[in-house]
Amino acid sequence: MSVTDIPATTPRLRDIIAASLRAESPVWLFVFKSLLAYYITGWLAMRLALPQPSTAMLTTIIVANRQTGMVLAKSFYRAVGTLVGAGAGLLIVALFPQQRVLFLSALSLWVGACSGGATLYRNFTSYAFVLAGYTAAIVAVPVIDNPLGAFDSAVWRVSEVLLGIAVSGAVSDLIFPSRIRDDLRRACRAQFANFIEFVQKAVAGKVARGDLENAHLRFVRDAVTLEDLRSAVIFEDPEARARSGHMLLLNQRFMAASTSLQTLHHLINRLKQNGHDVAANALIQLYQPLGEALDAPIEAGAAARVLLPRLAHAHQIMCKSKTALYAGMASDADALDFETGATLIDRFVDELTAYVDTASALQAPRLTGAAERVRFERGNDYLGAGLATMRTAITLAVLSLFWINSAWPFGASAMILATIFAGLFAAAPNPTQAVGKTFFGFLLGMMASFICLFVVLTQMDGYGLLIAGTAPFIMIGVALMAWPTTTLVGVGYCIGFTYILAAKNEMSFDAVHFLNDALAQLVALGSAAAAFALVPPAVGSLWLRRRQLEQLRRQVGLAATAPLPGLRSRFESVNHDLFAQIVAQTERGSQASRSLTAWTLSVHEVGRTLIELRSDMANRPLPEDMREAINRAIDAIAQLFDHPDANTYQQARAAIIAATVMLDSDEATRPLLDHLHLLRLALLDDQSVLAAYMPARTTTEGVAHAT
Repeated sequence: MSVTDIPATTPRLRDIIAASLRAESPVWLFVFKSLLAYYITGWLAMRLALPQPSTAMLTTIIVANRQTGMVLAKSFYRAVGTLVGAGAGLLIVALFPQQRVLFLSALSLWVGACSGGATLYRNFTSYAFVLAGYTAAIVAVPVIDNPLGAFDSAVWRVSEVLLGIAVSGAVSDLIFPSRIRDDLRRACRAQFANFIEFVQKAVAGKVARGDLENAHLRFVRDAVTLEDLRSAVIFEDPEARARSGHMLLLNQRFMAASTSLQTLHHLINRLKQNGHDVAANALIQLYQPLGEALDAPIEAGAAARVLLPRLAHAHQIMCKSKTALYAGMASDADALDFETGATLIDRFVDELTAYVDTASALQAPRLTGAAERVRFERGNDYLGAGLATMRTAITLAVLSLFWINSAWPFGASAMILATIFAGLFAAAPNPTQAVGKTFFGFLLGMMASFICLFVVLTQMDGYGLLIAGTAPFIMIGVALMAWPTTTLVGVGYCIGFTYILAAKNEMSFDAVHFLNDALAQLVALGSAAAAFALVPPAVGSLWLRRRQLEQLRRQVGLAATAPLPGLRSRFESVNHDLFAQIVAQTERGSQASRSLTAWTLSVHEVGRTLIELRSDMANRPLPEDMREAINRAIDAIAQLFDHPDANTYQQARAAIIAATVMLDSDEATRPLLDHLHLLRLALLDDQSVLAAYMPARTTTEGVAHAT
């Protein structure tokens, strides 16, 4: 074959421009839809003679998103938060109509409590709490000297916000909608394909311990991302809502199977590292048919259904070969290792089959039957929420005192805006930085608004010319919102521009009022930034990481004591959520990140084994002394993870050995013995995080058997 040099061709300018336009088209479509919703809302608000059309217009900016499901989800929670906040504002005014100090104190506590509540939730539920807080301030503060105007204030606020929500939802859903369900479908398929591929490599012995930890980190992110998308997609259409239960179940089964795979992989590694090759090789040989069953092309819509009969056939082969492999064990110790591993493999195959079965049901054109009801629970820190409550309440209280003592005419405006930003950034990973970026954008927006108001709009009349005069300015902010690196700057710009422009039927061109209002808003943002600096947020701090680690370790205590119904899904979801928070708040590759990851893996493995042990205990009669011995072992392990030190480690190890010796004489309790042996191997793993508490001689003697 001859080779001919072909001169490289330079792309034509027209092609470059066309490619750039195609790449940037989603951004400009987002800008177009945002501006369309913005100006339709403004026109309707003015036609309806609402007192603050800018509030309705600002709502379209706040809920703007490229994906329709996100717009609808945020709109729903904004509506809920607005209604609750308006009700709270009315109640506070009704309780303290002529008592300024009590009124502001009650308002500070309400706004602080809502900020604290926002830190306990994720996504748009958190946003609803923030809204409920500052809406009360928006409704109540302007009528502090006129309590009878509170109802009108609440009605106008709710009307303006709901108008913006209705227009934004309609524009996003009807004009070139970008469905989030497509992203969710891709995420589900990617999760399925990645996990099946990883299982294939794992059962082929191609995964090192470090790779397992990285894979586990990816699994955690996949699980949390899938749950976040699922919680938003249910607002898009009835089909997405109908499939929501199956998606939740798919995620729970994915977490369960990934934890069992991790435990199995650790067991094989431990046996090999300590010279128990006979049992380890037999287990590898036992699950080999699993790798062959999963060696099938994964295609959209057919992969899960194809894998089900292959998995069932592989399980049959594994059951038949188990007896022969067991007969080849050289000692009782090897037999115990093999039986423990075989039990774990059976559990993993059952969970993997359940996961594939749910994926198959989701891939089918029509769902058949109802999904098992499960919940994705979150891991929260209530002390951190209390800190956020205190910070926001103090911010509002200090501004209230300043307002009362100074009689500043624009004090109410500063209070409201400070409340908004203190609440909005309470749950941000780095609120000081977020406030800084927003402040910069806000300042730019006010400068643009000044030019637009006093240079451009003074030359124009009518709504058409208002659009022509303001669109070039607001377009800059919306475009900044479209790029991830400048989103906060864009949000600050749009809020600053719209808020201070205050578009209404009769525009005001009072430069003195404009400058005073601008000063009040800058003071408000500065106050929010100072509050975050003086009362540092718990998010990302060493103190909170320590508390998260303690909470993570207490998950073992939960596995040891909580009622068994629903415990598996509760344990898995809280673990995954806590781990996702830890990963997001620690520097990747740092010592803190590695330590927390090691603890997470250990908690996953030991906690799940305790749940399986307790479930097997609950389903069989046991002599009282035997039951007490197992319970002592379970309590000792929970105590070890609650207060890890050399003493609790020795107590846990001794309790497990005592229970193992008692059960070893009764063949009927073999499944329980397998769980206890698995726990003991986890405690003796000199590469795990528990190695720091082992006596020196233990780390050098290898894995000794209790039998």
